Amino acid sequence: MTEAVAERVIPPPGRRDWIAILSAILGAFMAILDIQIINSSLRDIQGALSATIEEGSWISTSYLVAEIIIIPLAAWLTMVMSARRFAVVISSCFVLASLLCSLAWSLESMVVFRVLQGLAGGALIPFAFMLVLTKLPQADRPKGMAMFAITATFAPSIGPTIGGWLTQNFGWEYIFYINIAPGLVMIAGLLYGLEKSPPRWELLKQGDYLGILTMALGLGCLQVFLEEGHRKDWLESNLMLTLAVIAFMSLVTFVILQLSRPNPLVNLRLFKDRNFLFGSLANIGLGVGLYGTVFVLPVYLAQIQDYNALQIGQVLMWMGLPQLLIIPLVPILMRHVDARLICATGFSLFAFASFFSGSLSLDFAGEQFIGIQIFRALGQPMVLVPMSILATAMIPPSQAGSASSLYNILRNLGGAIGIAALATILDSRAKYYFDFLRESIVPGNPAVEERLALLTERLGDPQAAFMMLNNQVHQQAQIMAYNDAFHLIGIMLACSMVFVLLVRPCPRRLPLPPDPCNFF
Repeated sequence: MTEAVAERVIPPPGRRDWIAILSAILGAFMAILDIQIINSSLRDIQGALSATIEEGSWISTSYLVAEIIIIPLAAWLTMVMSARRFAVVISSCFVLASLLCSLAWSLESMVVFRVLQGLAGGALIPFAFMLVLTKLPQADRPKGMAMFAITATFAPSIGPTIGGWLTQNFGWEYIFYINIAPGLVMIAGLLYGLEKSPPRWELLKQGDYLGILTMALGLGCLQVFLEEGHRKDWLESNLMLTLAVIAFMSLVTFVILQLSRPNPLVNLRLFKDRNFLFGSLANIGLGVGLYGTVFVLPVYLAQIQDYNALQIGQVLMWMGLPQLLIIPLVPILMRHVDARLICATGFSLFAFASFFSGSLSLDFAGEQFIGIQIFRALGQPMVLVPMSILATAMIPPSQAGSASSLYNILRNLGGAIGIAALATILDSRAKYYFDFLRESIVPGNPAVEERLALLTERLGDPQAAFMMLNNQVHQQAQIMAYNDAFHLIGIMLACSMVFVLLVRPCPRRLPLPPDPCNFF
């Protein structure tokens, strides 16, 4: 009932509304692109800034920490500053920060500029999602969510491809230059599309600053813990243990504060809505699938197949490009098929691709991944658009800010948790399989003796032959660990499929525009 009432007060969107939405979505696309685009160039940036691999990891971590801190604050800051003013400020900061990143002269300066870029980019993501919920009536939301899906699924998929190509042909600085022109277009579109409204500076006096502090401290420490934990043996490190304790205590305090206040910073009571709860849980699994795949696959191609950044990008692009053909069709499909079935089918395709990826061998390289990537590309758009509609079907526009923050935070946290778990699995399972396989390399084993004889004949040195055999065993152990990693991604996606099937259908079928291909 609430949704039906709220729905009637949202007028049909005009041209300016669509321009504002498209501009915000462009910003969200660039913000999410910048999470992954840097991965292909990280080695080059580390070399240019004289940073070690461990130090260089902070170039990525600093952006993610800043992003996850600002996402819950976006709704409140929008109310304080007004939507138009807030959007222009964060867009301008994003463009400026991107330019500063390209000019970084040291690791410290790069980390500072990436924090600024993450704060601005992180705010753009929930802002775009919020505009879709507040500017579009239910009938137009599938089209808006389809556009947003380009940012959430296409951007992570195409990021390494663009980053690898730019670095290979022009230099790592260009992965930041690429943000400037779209950023200026975004600012112009937001200035035109959003109406002027007065700021509400008085809300600063009513701000939940203790909630902001505990939220920022908790999410920030949690993100660092997840990003850096596997490099420092998790709780074996005093630093990681301290971060875990701070994150736990801060987030528990934050939850208590939000549930005890009449006007919370983030309305956690939205989880009482069945669809939002199960949709958010499914979104966590989607985060594992999206970001986990983009993490594991490039590492496998580089470590096992010795692919460079450009070659990795050419494989990953098949995960991204077909989505551009599928995404516009999803709103049309939703006119005739239950959104839950579409979403479950998408998760099934995505999970199938992940399980099939878990059958790696030494000969399993980029060519074999192309078909798998197309399956992923088919599944991802079928997941995000209907899942977003189902999760937010009963959320009134007044709660769009909290819904947007929670929904996007959980997808990002799912990605962070997934990457942390996958990195740990790759290390621990590789050691386990190596120890297991090494037990069979003993004198008297006919297969081992035969293999050593062939290698000795080829190399002319028994010791060199034994070392090569040991390296081959180690490589096989790594491949088996990668299989386990892909299987974990598939399991998480299968769980998300179950969560989607537990949601209720939309309360009523609303009339959709006669021409679903006409976005304007």
